[in-house]
Amino acid sequence: MDEKFDLFGHPIRVGQGRRGRPSFEPSEKDRNKIKLLLALGWSITRMANGIGVSPATVKRYFRAELRARDAMRDRLDARRFEIAMEQANAGNIQALKELGRMVERSDLMRMEDDMGKAPPSDRGAPAPERIGKKVIDKERALEADADLMADLEQEAASFARH
Repeated sequence: MDEKFDLFGHPIRVGQGRRGRPSFEPSEKDRNKIKLLLALGWSITRMANGIGVSPATVKRYFRAELRARDAMRDRLDARRFEIAMEQANAGNIQALKELGRMVERSDLMRMEDDMGKAPPSDRGAPAPERIGKKVIDKERALEADADLMADLEQEAASFARH
């Protein structure tokens, strides 16, 4: 039985193009492709288009992979570091240079994360109380009223001198 492929090298499923839907059987290659596309930040719709199925099929058959969406980028980066380190240890100078650039980018990302967090001394302190819009508007109205009263009193005092 010769398997047929479409223009992009995807196997054409038996029954495709006929009435009724052929059942989908996810392969290990499909699972790895979904993991890669998750690591790249693709949406479910784009991933479905990438493997030639509907978004509902992706949600149904790749549930475990979708739950680990946030970890996929970290796994991809870790694998890239691993490969670069293996190549550098084997004596590949270009891999050693790339590993250095990867480490620098990783350090920059860590520093940016650290700068965005509160200083260690403030971490145990309670968060300041947030004031709502209505309270702010009321305070502004009272300040405006006080300013108006001060202006009126000043004007009244200027008339009283004459």
